[in-house]
Amino acid sequence: MWRKLVLMSSLFICSSAMADMRYYVASLDNSLWRVSENSRIECRLEHDIPDYGKAIFSSKAGKRLNMLFTLDMWMKPDEITEAKLFSRAPNWRPGIKSKSLTQLSYHKQFNGELPKKAAWSMLNELSKGMEPTFYYPDWYSQADNVAVGLSSANFGGQYREFRSCLAKLLPYSFDDIAFTVLTYEEGETELTHFSKYQLKKVQEYLSYDPDVELVLIDAFTDSYGPKGVNQTMSDNRADSVKQLLIASGIPQDKIISSGHGEKRHVASNELSQDRERNRRVVIQISKAF
Repeated sequence: MWRKLVLMSSLFICSSAMADMRYYVASLDNSLWRVSENSRIECRLEHDIPDYGKAIFSSKAGKRLNMLFTLDMWMKPDEITEAKLFSRAPNWRPGIKSKSLTQLSYHKQFNGELPKKAAWSMLNELSKGMEPTFYYPDWYSQADNVAVGLSSANFGGQYREFRSCLAKLLPYSFDDIAFTVLTYEEGETELTHFSKYQLKKVQEYLSYDPDVELVLIDAFTDSYGPKGVNQTMSDNRADSVKQLLIASGIPQDKIISSGHGEKRHVASNELSQDRERNRRVVIQISKAF
């Protein structure tokens, strides 16, 4: 009799806890996944969570493949909140045990974020038909709990497109080309072999990024030769790089080029390698974030 009462009490507590749980997840009919960004500099996979916000997996061009998960909430946390992430089976797949994936802290007035490893774990669970779900206490009532799930319905096709986008990301980022120094052979208008490679990277990246606001091109020479000739040479070098960027599709009104001749040396002119450092074009790029 006592064991029966304990069992009934446990069942009551469990059902009571479930009654206090607000659960946000898309139904089979309205589960929507979409690749919202598909370019060589960024890939984004988004999922709407009705009455709550959206889930975003994103990766940007870089030397190493990166991945970030963002839980974009309509109502941001009102205080620091500890949350747990589980992979659970959707209601239409009974009998499969849930498993813990990770824990995280929601910071006040910020969206929830998870780094690369946890983000990939979520994608892997979704590809298996599971439902990654966040559990945390309500910000306004610690007695209540909230569960936020990502439905795996209609996930497969968009995930394949997302993975295809990831495979085509450029192997360098904006930070890798935002400050680029090009150097020249002595007495020549010809860039060094390495600088040609660097310039191609700048051209390629800029052709994909619509958020670039300004490209500054500053050209300099060493001190060998008449000052007037050096000034003209620096002007020509700056304009030459500018024309190459315009030919790559960069709007002319976003580019400012200047020749500075023998001014602003970064090394002496005693040794040939120092003079090479002075014979340079500096490209500085700014963008809207």
